[in-house]
Amino acid sequence: MTDSPPESPTPGYTPSSANDRPEAVDSATTVAHPAGTEDARRWDRRVRGENPTEQLDRNLSSLLQELRVVQTGVQLLTGFLLTLPFQSRFASVSTPMRSVYLLVVAASIAATVFLTAPVAAHRVLFRRHRLDQVVRSAHRYAMIGLVLLGVALTGVAILIFDVVAGPLPAIAAGVTSALLFTTVWLVIPWAQRSHDG
Repeated sequence: MTDSPPESPTPGYTPSSANDRPEAVDSATTVAHPAGTEDARRWDRRVRGENPTEQLDRNLSSLLQELRVVQTGVQLLTGFLLTLPFQSRFASVSTPMRSVYLLVVAASIAATVFLTAPVAAHRVLFRRHRLDQVVRSAHRYAMIGLVLLGVALTGVAILIFDVVAGPLPAIAAGVTSALLFTTVWLVIPWAQRSHDG
């Protein structure tokens, strides 16, 4: 039985042999490269000794590990939300909160779809030598899924605070949650990215 050839991320690329790879630089003595000085693939080749295929393999593995953190949570959230209409107290929920509930359920289901999409994409494109496309699309799916998860969790905070404390605390909880997710998940990482540039 022969192994299938490694996936080629770029046309005309031939993976180098182990003898052709540069020695990896000790990561303890290396700082992250500033954006714009060299692209990620050249940096990985110089510092880690990775060829493009190895970098894509590592990127996909890292992404799937990250998605495992959120996939279980979003699936549990979706399952919990789908059971709420069958609870006796749900009949007392106001019409505006029912609209919020439907928005939350839709966001949670969509987040589940996007956060599990990289697995489906990888399966469909398995052994098609499209690893570069899989990694790029998986990154986009993960970002969209995280935004939808933030929307769903913000809506859950609104629903819970409305039932327990009333409409004004619910609005405050929603605004606070939205600001928290936006700041921690988007603003701070983008500020760090911009600073690198």
